[in-house]
Amino acid sequence: MHNIYVSGSSKYLEYIGVYNADASIWGEVSYWFGARLGIRHCSLCDVTHGKFRKRADWVQCSESLGVSFLTYHRNDAPQDVRDAANGNYPIVLGRTTTGIEVVLNNAQIEACKASPKSLIAALQSALKS
Repeated sequence: MHNIYVSGSSKYLEYIGVYNADASIWGEVSYWFGARLGIRHCSLCDVTHGKFRKRADWVQCSESLGVSFLTYHRNDAPQDVRDAANGNYPIVLGRTTTGIEVVLNNAQIEACKASPKSLIAALQSALKS
C-alpha cells in the first residue's frame, strides 16, 4: 500500500487506485518486462509510475485532490476494495461514509493517456457527475 495524504475536502474520504499487476518481486519484474515488450499493460501504472519509480509529476498533481490517494496491487488490496473492483483492473475507487464506489474504470483511466494532470481532471469531473 502506498499512501499520499493531502488536505482538503471531497465527496470521497479517500481515493483508492488498484493496479492491474501483482505485488511480489516476481510480479513486479514480470510486469516491468512485459510492459517493455508490449505484452502487459496497466493504464494506472502509466499515470503514477515511470520506468523505475513513482512519477514526481503524479505526486505533485495528486496533492490537488484534497484527500489521500491509496494504491494497491490487485493481490494486496483489502477485501472490501477487491469486492468493489469486482475483478476490473486497473480501477480508481472512492470511499464514502457508506461504502466504496467506482470513480474511474480502465477505459476512463486509459483516456488520460498516462497524464497525471488528465487523471486528476477526470477525478474532479467525476465529482461533478
